[in-house]
Amino acid sequence: MRAQILTGHGGPENFKLTDVAKPALKPGTVLLRIHAASVNPIDIKIREGLPIGPDLPAILGADLAGTVEAVAPDVQGFRPGDQVFGCAGGVRGHGGTLADYIVADARLVAHKPRTLSMREAAALPLVSITAWEGLERTALAAADHVLIHGGTGGVGHVAVQLAKARGARVAASVSSAEAAAIARDLGADDTINFREEEVASYVRRLTGGRGFDLVFDTVGGANLANSFAAAASHGRIATTNARTTADLAPLHAKALSLHVVFMLLPMLEGTGREAHGDILRRVAALADEGRLRPLIDPARFTLETAADAHRHLGSGKARGKVVIDIQPET
Repeated sequence: MRAQILTGHGGPENFKLTDVAKPALKPGTVLLRIHAASVNPIDIKIREGLPIGPDLPAILGADLAGTVEAVAPDVQGFRPGDQVFGCAGGVRGHGGTLADYIVADARLVAHKPRTLSMREAAALPLVSITAWEGLERTALAAADHVLIHGGTGGVGHVAVQLAKARGARVAASVSSAEAAAIARDLGADDTINFREEEVASYVRRLTGGRGFDLVFDTVGGANLANSFAAAASHGRIATTNARTTADLAPLHAKALSLHVVFMLLPMLEGTGREAHGDILRRVAALADEGRLRPLIDPARFTLETAADAHRHLGSGKARGKVVIDIQPET
């Protein structure tokens, strides 16, 4: 099979298109023919050397949509020909999705939404699981007033839709008028241009100074200080990026809770993988009900040009998820 092999950590020039052996089934797995894959920021970090990746040379890539080719004897619920999607590779101990085939833990995949194309389905797994876990960890309720930082980003645009599907009032922080229009189209009740409005101003404007019940910070890092400032007393904060040094005094002053989401842990540690398959089944149902859709960047890439897909995402110019067409849909 064809595969993009990462020969060394660093830039995308270290990918090499190579013919390699098709992976073999193991207990608990399914062999998948990959139709589409998507690129996430974590893929870039792993390519650059984040030490959760496979030993090199290796195939990277976490997200996929494809067709079941074969099923291990101990696996139930899948059969050859089924269309599936999942976040099932690209880290230590797993294959990758920048290839024609992958052997995936069956617990990490689910049947693809019927109403979405392979490209659309491939855009959803990592960001949807992350968004779902963030809202679950913070116990989102229909009565909550929610702020989502990065409301048109990969995780953020899904979090906006999931929060609205649960009946919450949602404000989304964005970087431009164009992004604000996208966020509103996704269901956001209010938008905040973080380049133009200070935290205290939008907290007064949107909450009367009380603050938000729940803040989902998909930016994290230094932006966590803004999340602490925007939260109401006894509020809950979820973040996808806690790799920072922060003053936690505001958490104490408001009795806030902070929840860190790292959705790759089940793949790395081996426990909790069933939860990912369950979330994907729920995501598929929402998509088929018309309540969830992915934002996909219009640029097109193939397995041969996967390095360019990495460059495009890394440039900061992508508008939506970057998807790679591995094999044409039939």
